[in-house]
Amino acid sequence: MLASAADIQAIERVITRQRLSTYAGALGMRNARRALDLYAWNAQVAGAFMLPQQICEVAIRNAAGEVLEAVYGHQWPWALGFERSLPDPKFGFSLRKELSSARGKAPAGNTNKVIPELKFAFWGKLFTQRFDSRLWLPHLRGAFHGLPAGLPVQQCRQMIYEELDKVRGLRNRIAHHEPIFQRNLAADYARIARLVGWRCPRTAAWMDEVETVRELLGARP
Repeated sequence: MLASAADIQAIERVITRQRLSTYAGALGMRNARRALDLYAWNAQVAGAFMLPQQICEVAIRNAAGEVLEAVYGHQWPWALGFERSLPDPKFGFSLRKELSSARGKAPAGNTNKVIPELKFAFWGKLFTQRFDSRLWLPHLRGAFHGLPAGLPVQQCRQMIYEELDKVRGLRNRIAHHEPIFQRNLAADYARIARLVGWRCPRTAAWMDEVETVRELLGARP
């Protein structure tokens, strides 16, 4: 355990007081030790989120990959019809350019190498209304067996899109080492669990057994 003021001052110089001020301010005090405790906890829970986030991202992209294969064939990244269906705006994120970039990093014809090269944003933006008729109306429930019964497919697809967008926001904050302690982290985990459960309830149950996020939430300084 660090006990001296000199230890704390040294850490403050490395982490910076400006960065730690976010944590001190949340505690309503200028206690550097407490701020460091919260900083460390924030990093621990961010690390714990990596497992459920990974499961969620892999589950979603594999589900979408199955649907794309059903519609465009095993080598769907090279299917001209699929490429032409992707928006290519002059500004902002372009699904078409993202697909082209991912293909360029993989051996020709090797779909399994393309899939992990595609950004999470690519998969999320596939769950928009423009893809309903070709992808989701005929195939969504086949790829997501745990979706609520009785809801229209368009509503289920929109639910997936909205939840994915929020998960991506959390993912980006963690990737850039930004504070997440002020978020409703229990809700963040529940959102990830819903997405995985919509894909496969058994996988969601397994994730609940192996994750450590919820245990850490109960140990916040």
